[in-house]
Amino acid sequence: MIKQALYTAHASTTGGRTGTSATDDGRLSITLDTPKALGGNDGPGTNPEQLFAAGYSACFLGALKAVGRGEKVKIPDDTTIDASVSIGERTEGPGYGIAVAMTVTLPGFEHDKAVELVAKAHQVCPYSNATRGNVDVEFTVA
Repeated sequence: MIKQALYTAHASTTGGRTGTSATDDGRLSITLDTPKALGGNDGPGTNPEQLFAAGYSACFLGALKAVGRGEKVKIPDDTTIDASVSIGERTEGPGYGIAVAMTVTLPGFEHDKAVELVAKAHQVCPYSNATRGNVDVEFTVA
């Protein structure tokens, strides 16, 4: 739960995995396609897993920068987060689930300090908080 919404995004999707999705402000308008691995045609569109990977990695980098500001350390501009989102049948119960693996590259930081910052960012990132306890999320600090 949140105390008060600071921002609310709005998007509309038609056609599901083989449709279109667009935001109400016109900044995002995409075609969706299902990957061959999920029985689709692997067309030119994107898919929900790619969108989740992009959203989570961007949000997590924002959380990492916020943690850095709080600790008075600058997170380098060339910091990267490579996110992989997998989909498959759930190990328990019906339906499908996702798993996330992120590799964080923090140039100029000692490995232990980078691991510490990533762990702290995982506690404050909205995506991490939304998925905690329901999605396997694994971090590797390069």
